[in-house]
Amino acid sequence: MTGPEATAGSFAAGDADVAVPAVVPVVVLIGAPGAGKTRLGKRIAKLLDVPFIDTDKRIVAQHGPIPAIFSEHGEARFRELEREQVIRALGERAVVALGGGAVLDPSTQADLVEHRVAQLSVSAEAVERRITGDKRPLVNGVAAWSALVEKRKPIYDRLARRTFDTSRMPLDTIAADLVTWIREDTHD
Repeated sequence: MTGPEATAGSFAAGDADVAVPAVVPVVVLIGAPGAGKTRLGKRIAKLLDVPFIDTDKRIVAQHGPIPAIFSEHGEARFRELEREQVIRALGERAVVALGGGAVLDPSTQADLVEHRVAQLSVSAEAVERRITGDKRPLVNGVAAWSALVEKRKPIYDRLARRTFDTSRMPLDTIAADLVTWIREDTHD
């Protein structure tokens, strides 16, 4: 049961059913840049047979590369576009990955209270190989990444119902752990 016709009920998740209210994300993934929200989100969505939404990918599809948006229009304009995509994604039945800075918006923080939110964390050592040569506008090396994460961590911690570290374990194992948590979570 995927697509626009999906309504309240349940969907198959392996050999167990998970009750899901109509038109809400199955889980919202937040966390530091490079934590694996997109790669892990795709795996979780496949395991649960639901769509996957990456709000940053939607921005890129509609407005072009994020570094170009930052350089041509500034961070404030990017955050406006990001907020629009967050609102849209939170109204869809899917696994949703938010950009690392999406949680900076107070309205997004308020919206996330109503959803099942998982934080993905990663160590500086593990993220170094993930962000080297990356084109993230606010992350230029591990020192900048660490400073950014240190500022955002209290927000991530406050919003997340559970945190999953992606530093060392295989993503398939973490995805399976997240699916187990989703099955057991009664937050809905």
